[in-house]
Amino acid sequence: MDITKTKKKLNVLFIAAEADPFIRVGGLGDVAYALPKALMELSNNDSLNVKLDIRVAIPCHAKVTEKVKNAQVVASFSIPHSGEEIPVKVFHTLINGLSFYFFSGDPIIPCDSPVYSGNNRIDAIKYFFFSLASLEFTRKIDWKPDILHANDWHTSLAVYQLNELRKSDPFFQGCHSIITLHNLPYMGTGTENELYEFGVKPAVSEGLPEWARYLPLPLGLYSADQIVAVSPTYGQEILTPDFGCGLDQYLLSRQSTVTGIINGIDQNLWNPATDKSLPVNFSSNNLEMRNENKNALIQEFDLVKDDRIPLITLIGRLDPQKGVDIALEALRQLSDLPWQAIILGTGFSKIEEDTQKLADEFPTQVRTALRFDGCLSRRLYGGADMILMPSRYEPCGLAQMIAMRYGCVPVARATGGLRDTITDISNIENATGFLFENPIGSNMAGVMTKALSTFEDKTTWKELQLRGMMKDYSWQVPAQSYADLYEKLSQK
Repeated sequence: MDITKTKKKLNVLFIAAEADPFIRVGGLGDVAYALPKALMELSNNDSLNVKLDIRVAIPCHAKVTEKVKNAQVVASFSIPHSGEEIPVKVFHTLINGLSFYFFSGDPIIPCDSPVYSGNNRIDAIKYFFFSLASLEFTRKIDWKPDILHANDWHTSLAVYQLNELRKSDPFFQGCHSIITLHNLPYMGTGTENELYEFGVKPAVSEGLPEWARYLPLPLGLYSADQIVAVSPTYGQEILTPDFGCGLDQYLLSRQSTVTGIINGIDQNLWNPATDKSLPVNFSSNNLEMRNENKNALIQEFDLVKDDRIPLITLIGRLDPQKGVDIALEALRQLSDLPWQAIILGTGFSKIEEDTQKLADEFPTQVRTALRFDGCLSRRLYGGADMILMPSRYEPCGLAQMIAMRYGCVPVARATGGLRDTITDISNIENATGFLFENPIGSNMAGVMTKALSTFEDKTTWKELQLRGMMKDYSWQVPAQSYADLYEKLSQK
């Protein structure tokens, strides 16, 4: 007998603002493709207790329109807005067997507008329209979702609307919801008027702070059956005043429905043995080849070649959350020690200026590349000795997982996903990196001093590299956790 026929089937609608390979501007774009793909593969391989029909929905942004040429129209309908009706058109395509739906309409302007404009009111019109349309769409194609899986404030209105609909609408009764929280401070502030225009009423809840009853992310958190932070530690941090952004007491009251699941990385995409961006490919079996990549960086950035000097990198967004200022201060405090650094990224103009000032102060040690450069970031992962991640908070973080896979040892703040994925040098037998507690330059400098000293011990350093490279940060583990959560919710 085929046991798959006896498995319970669950329909899962996964909605997000972006999804690779159609459009990606941040880590969510990775998640919105890799997680559904991993869930589908687990289901197809009979690795789950349930059979999943998981489908991904995103807005049909301009870049999506450019990439998707043969998508088929599968539904047309309208969404109420300010006493009128806004037409919706939904397109469908398959990629590697995974269903994607693209939602088009006037609020999702088919031009060169970005995924995120930086103006919440502009973005709210687009994403409120998309969120409400994604629910109505399931009714139009008569595909009832057992699980609605939303992400961040841009799609949280769908969770809130579902909570209202399932009270009286037979079609949505029995449908459960999850909201994955990638970054709590981004709540969709200033979008109250847009909610009103779409006919959405504020929440009626004594537990939710009054100011939060009109904001999309708190409305989603209030309505969701399960709240998932993108790492176990971040799931605990948001229950505290330091990280809870004013919602800590409310989230604490819902602690039983708050959990944390660390994100994964695509280990085929991030593989130093096959990465074409690297001058020389390598693996844990021939780690000595990695040094050729370091030499290439040294030559590219006109630094002094000396195998005794560690090459440090900092990659990513230059903003206060990432603690770049902490790293700059720490490097200044270590001016009498041997090190070289390459800093890659863009962000706040003041931090970019301060980064360039450091390079001017240390012309023989520091180089900057104040731009987005995906190819260079891969070469830095594959050639630098250490990566700095001094984040003031870090819900998950992917760079540390990628860096370890490439043999680049992380020096990071012990927060969120960094704490969950990096084992500190104090646990020498299992260590994969270096962690510091207080987000200040002197504390980071102390740990970096230890890292620089450890680098001199080539045997210990190689052991750090190899342990990091052997870690399993694939999507199969978090996918299994999400599947278990889907099944648990479906039984309620």
